[in-house]
Amino acid sequence: MTTQHTSKSAASPTQPIERAVMTGLVLAVIAGLAWIGCMLYTVTGWSF
Repeated sequence: MTTQHTSKSAASPTQPIERAVMTGLVLAVIAGLAWIGCMLYTVTGWSF
């Protein structure tokens, strides 16, 4: 019982870090897609 409690508390601090990293990656992907979309919009605007 004690070893399970210890392993849970050792895994617990990694959860907020993992969540922050995952949030950062998701925001980076969204920003990248928005940038690509804006570039395509700009290039197609120049064509016409």
